[in-house]
Amino acid sequence: MNIVIIGASGKTGQLVVQQALDAGHKVTAFMRTPEKLTLAHERLTIVQGDATDSEAVNSAVKGQDAVISCVGSNNGLGKTTILREMAGTVAEAMARNGVDRIVYMASAGIDKEIPGMIGKMTMKLLGNVLEDHRNAVEVYKSYDFRWTIARPMGLTDKPYTGRYEETLEGIPSGSKSISRADVAEFLVRAVSDDQYIYQSVGLASKE
Repeated sequence: MNIVIIGASGKTGQLVVQQALDAGHKVTAFMRTPEKLTLAHERLTIVQGDATDSEAVNSAVKGQDAVISCVGSNNGLGKTTILREMAGTVAEAMARNGVDRIVYMASAGIDKEIPGMIGKMTMKLLGNVLEDHRNAVEVYKSYDFRWTIARPMGLTDKPYTGRYEETLEGIPSGSKSISRADVAEFLVRAVSDDQYIYQSVGLASKE
């Protein structure tokens, strides 16, 4: 597949680029800071740009089969709309170019699905970011796209394990964290697996 990865310079995004290449895909890495990505590959194209820049995003999305979005907010824990804005720009570019497959990395808690005190603490601490993720998801759902939403628990920099739980309801019953490498593996696998279309998937490590 031809896949554009939005947010490819982030910690998770870089791992998605590597795993997508390992899986045999042709990858366009869209990022603000290309120097963060040290990979070089014959199937890798690096495009510099901001995900709120409609012209830059349109250029990156053109000719792709699918989009994987790993964008995050740089606004700390404060009120933010940047994720919603980026989703709007990406969605418009997808619609304009006839690209209908999107895998979006959000976060556990976007559906207020974390129970008990942990859920309350999560909403209190991360409520603004989660709301922005939720609004971004609604943007993609408002189009005629084949979407998949990933809802990982707390992200770590631990090595890839390939051992993680998936759930369509609530959160996984095991760990409260998952490695970025395992999340990257899921995102790349999901983009070409029809069973994940129109699914919001909670992710957590089995370790």
